[in-house]
Amino acid sequence: MPSSRRRASGPRITAVPAVSLATGARAWEYVDSLTPHLFVPTPQRPVRAKQRVLQRDTQVLPHHHQWAQLAVSTTGTLHLRVPHATFVVPPGRALWIPPQVEHAVTMVETAELRTLYIYQAPGQCGPIADDASSARWQRCRVLEVSDLLQALVRDLSTNSDAGEPPTLAQLARERHVSALLLDELGRATQLDLRIDMPRDKRLHTLCQTVLQDPLAHDSLQAFARNSGASLRTVARLFRQELGCTYQQWRQQVILAKAVQLGASGLAMGQIAVELGYTPSAFSAMVQRAVGLPPARFLGMQRR
Repeated sequence: MPSSRRRASGPRITAVPAVSLATGARAWEYVDSLTPHLFVPTPQRPVRAKQRVLQRDTQVLPHHHQWAQLAVSTTGTLHLRVPHATFVVPPGRALWIPPQVEHAVTMVETAELRTLYIYQAPGQCGPIADDASSARWQRCRVLEVSDLLQALVRDLSTNSDAGEPPTLAQLARERHVSALLLDELGRATQLDLRIDMPRDKRLHTLCQTVLQDPLAHDSLQAFARNSGASLRTVARLFRQELGCTYQQWRQQVILAKAVQLGASGLAMGQIAVELGYTPSAFSAMVQRAVGLPPARFLGMQRR
């Protein structure tokens, strides 16, 4: 039986507590992945669902699966870390995780997490076997969750293989729901909520601080001063490791934080102030950065 406990080859991630400048060190609870062997997807049952409520300041330890995964936060925001990157997943969004990608989940706030395990045939990577654009599914992707997709996710049974087996009628319905769900997933819009992380240990530690408080280190000078490296060295490391400037990277953090604040119900003006912008400057920054109206990007309106 496939096991999610076996480590994937390639870059590794470790469970490292995030630190907030405002609160200092935080107490984290570390938990394991929840019985994945009881939800293994198969050609006969290509989509399996499980549900878990995790408290704020919980970290699910690094692990990986033989199958693809869709993590859907129905309430609460989570951070998902893969080697050298972090993704922010607020309610109403989902994260696609390809097979064999090691990942760890951090709960920013108490959240109900729905996880779909999706069968991948040999050579397949994506929700649809004959998808000509399967290469785009070979990396983690944050996706919008349509009303239909959300309803289909909730319709799937979260019963494990430890319980009573489903009836023939239940299996038939599950196959229909799964087929429609995979088709809808293949149409989902991607959102750029990936935050690349540097390999350099000094930069990585400080970048974790900025993830917790985007107003920390508002300039490269402040960042370099706290890293113990020269301004020129820090600028060079950002270009070499992340292919961008510090301000470009920090803007990506701010955009992800804005989506999180939008999911919590804050108005646009309040979000702008929280992130150190005037409302007009914030709207212009979002439109310029992602090419979407701010309300749409923040999940305040549906298409």
